[in-house]
Amino acid sequence: MSDSIIGRLMGRLGIGGGIGGGGSAGIAAAVAGLFTALVGQAREPGFYRVLGVPDTLDGRFEMMALHLFLVMRRLKGQGGEAAALSRRLYETMVDDFEKSLMEMGAGDSGIARRVKTMARGMAGRIRAYDEALAETGDRRLEVALDNNLYGTVDPVPDGALAAMAAYVRASAAALDALALETLLRGEARFAPVPA
Repeated sequence: MSDSIIGRLMGRLGIGGGIGGGGSAGIAAAVAGLFTALVGQAREPGFYRVLGVPDTLDGRFEMMALHLFLVMRRLKGQGGEAAALSRRLYETMVDDFEKSLMEMGAGDSGIARRVKTMARGMAGRIRAYDEALAETGDRRLEVALDNNLYGTVDPVPDGALAAMAAYVRASAAALDALALETLLRGEARFAPVPA
């Protein structure tokens, strides 16, 4: 997929570029484990019931994208195996999104357009979240979350942005504290979901 729009976007962002031979059974098992973990976390009811993330296709995609970003952020700069895992994890999310659209009855041209839009949007999300987490304050992170998670919500529930920003920082810290070998085995840990 390195010649696709997704592969080119990832290369520009420094995610998984230049890696060969990422098709091993170990990487496949790690991708499956991490994808299951991030899907499970993204589906936690607290995000939708407590923090007001829209319980829609777009809202659930945004939660998947956020958790994918958090895992990819942890893997970034950690060597060839981590880069291959990050790339394959991203490709798995794109494939899953495409499959979901097909199951919902979107036509082939509609799927291609949606997937391209999603890939471009994901690159922007990765950049916005990464830059926001690099800052000490939460204002920029809250803006990124408002634009993505709550883009269709008006008004955003009181305290939701601050709580979500705290969750994102806590999840980033939990993943940073996790041994790289644990992630390479397909295991991830996120912060507790607000209840």
